[in-house]
Amino acid sequence: MLFELNKPMRLRGGDIDRVHRELGVFETFGRPTVITNTTVELENNSDIVVPTYTNEFWTSRQRAAHSLHEISYRACFKPQLPRFFIERLTKKDDLVYDPFMGRGTTILEAALLGRRVIGNDINPLSRVLVEPRLSPPSAIQVKKRIDEIDLTRANELREDLMVFYHPDTLVEICALREYLLERANYLDDTDKWIQMVALNRLTGHSPGFFSVYTLPPNQAVSVESQKKINETRRQTPPRRNVKEIILKKTRTLLADLDPAMRDKLGRIRASAKFTCEDSEATLEIESSSVDLAITSPPFLDIVNYAADNWLRCWFIGINANRVNLSIIPKVEDWQRKMTRVFFELHRVLKPEGFVAFEVGEVRNGKVLLEEIVIRAARQAAFDAELILINSQTFTKTANAWGVSNNSKGTNTNRIVLLKKAD
Repeated sequence: MLFELNKPMRLRGGDIDRVHRELGVFETFGRPTVITNTTVELENNSDIVVPTYTNEFWTSRQRAAHSLHEISYRACFKPQLPRFFIERLTKKDDLVYDPFMGRGTTILEAALLGRRVIGNDINPLSRVLVEPRLSPPSAIQVKKRIDEIDLTRANELREDLMVFYHPDTLVEICALREYLLERANYLDDTDKWIQMVALNRLTGHSPGFFSVYTLPPNQAVSVESQKKINETRRQTPPRRNVKEIILKKTRTLLADLDPAMRDKLGRIRASAKFTCEDSEATLEIESSSVDLAITSPPFLDIVNYAADNWLRCWFIGINANRVNLSIIPKVEDWQRKMTRVFFELHRVLKPEGFVAFEVGEVRNGKVLLEEIVIRAARQAAFDAELILINSQTFTKTANAWGVSNNSKGTNTNRIVLLKKAD
């Protein structure tokens, strides 16, 4: 059963007061909203006061969204986050945009809700993860195709990867990689799907992955680090069947997909646009075309996406070190970067369009990125309408890493809702 919110009030630019009223009385999960004000000091020594709403606005339960979302990516937010804003701030066929697309949560959720989509990410890996889920093949088509691929021989083997894989499994992985790279310029939807699923089964901590036990599947450790894990756990990579794992994961991803939803996704895919540009200069996106942008940028230097995705990038033939990802340790530099991003968002948004900008928690709460976002957006002619804090009581990530909830990592979503000013 898919997650459903109480019936939201859809609105256009002039009806933002209705959102404030709804958030103020929100009690879907049994507790009242805490309403406060956040005072943000601007660079001209003036202050602005932004209404702030704290509650559990979407469930912390796992597996509470459409099955197509169930792929792993570091620091991704739950599908309920974009759904919350898409349902309230757009209508059918409006255009939803994510300038930091990642695994494509915003894009897929918007498509499932019948909105047109544009996704951008400077990492080409992102499109490989997102696009196939807008035009998914059937499980029968996947089985037929993968049975046609010879995975018994590979021309080249990366022997250093044997710290992750049984030798026979590594042959199958390398053979599949060679098949996909040889057809890179003319992969059809079924090939793209197989590539996407394989990317998400490369490493993990259960028999559902190709690898021996390693870190959770949203990142890949280095070869040297995996050697240490193997020594500590006294483990050797077990034999895994690549075809069987891909087919099993395919069935899981397609579990909630009915014919009507497949038709809807097909219609959205026909007009979808994917770009691979710096988010501050998205020249392929038309000015004043976007109704709503929902995104979560890199949080300073909290996550090293290049290091996390080195194995995935290898599999699809990308040199991760050559992708110009933003890792910005200094707060002032991050603010300048986000200011430039907001100027570009102002260009692509329609008049009175909205941006839902999620920043999470960083550095144990010592740095309040939501306030920095408000300052950056203000310079680009955005008004801060509200701050929404979705307070979680449990996270799967905290459990996987063996840390106490609300002690490490991101335990709340902190979203600044901004409106394009005249």
